[in-house]
Amino acid sequence: MTESSDKPKINLADAIRQKLEQKKQQNNSKPGAFHAGAAKTFKTQNNKKPNNQRRRTGGS
Repeated sequence: MTESSDKPKINLADAIRQKLEQKKQQNNSKPGAFHAGAAKTFKTQNNKKPNNQRRRTGGS
């Protein structure tokens, strides 16, 4: 296999860092896209049912 001489080998960590930098720059260049995820409504976290063991067993 022949490799092009204009692209030197880089390790995986450097490649990931470069990709993250590119992503950040693309996200920053889009107007109004910085806090797009924060605008969604949050669901309530009151999903836990009350413990009614005392009522079932006729607690003391």
